[in-house]
Amino acid sequence: MAPSVHHIRSVTEAYLVRHPNERDSLSMLFTALGASDDPTNRKTYPAHVTCSAIVIDSDRRMLHILHKASGMLLAPGGHNEPDDLDLRDAALRELHEEAGIPPSAVVPLSGYEDVPLDIDVHTIDANPLKDEPAHHHVDFRWGFLLGAKHAVTLQEEEVDGYEWRTFTSAASPTIRAKLTLLT
Repeated sequence: MAPSVHHIRSVTEAYLVRHPNERDSLSMLFTALGASDDPTNRKTYPAHVTCSAIVIDSDRRMLHILHKASGMLLAPGGHNEPDDLDLRDAALRELHEEAGIPPSAVVPLSGYEDVPLDIDVHTIDANPLKDEPAHHHVDFRWGFLLGAKHAVTLQEEEVDGYEWRTFTSAASPTIRAKLTLLT
């Protein structure tokens, strides 16, 4: 069963204890949580929940993958599936699917076992081929440490390449800011 509204709200409130100044930026999430549609369903508009894995290696670099759909370097991540138990598990599943790194190869960042490192709301352009209007993803970004060197094996249907980037060159400005605070 997909992550429940109660679980999403609980994780969000725990996150906002650390980042109270971000409450207003999550207004679309609170609207989605108050609606009758499943906030984790990819067909829930105008916004739905997605999950990503912020993976940090022993050299303090973050994994970025080149998503074919957007042409952008992003953290491994995507839509929730009905079998995902919770938001963190969804991020771990996406990491395994897109980069070939199994959940057993990573551990949550200390202090972030039950709270995402970041929650980001971003716009997704309309996709007429998928009959999708422009909408928003509310992306729960979970932080993980890679336990040892592990080969990245890309999911060729969705991913074109990958890079390990230093914290200061992370693609996302919010992740860049939060990672530099960890140093």
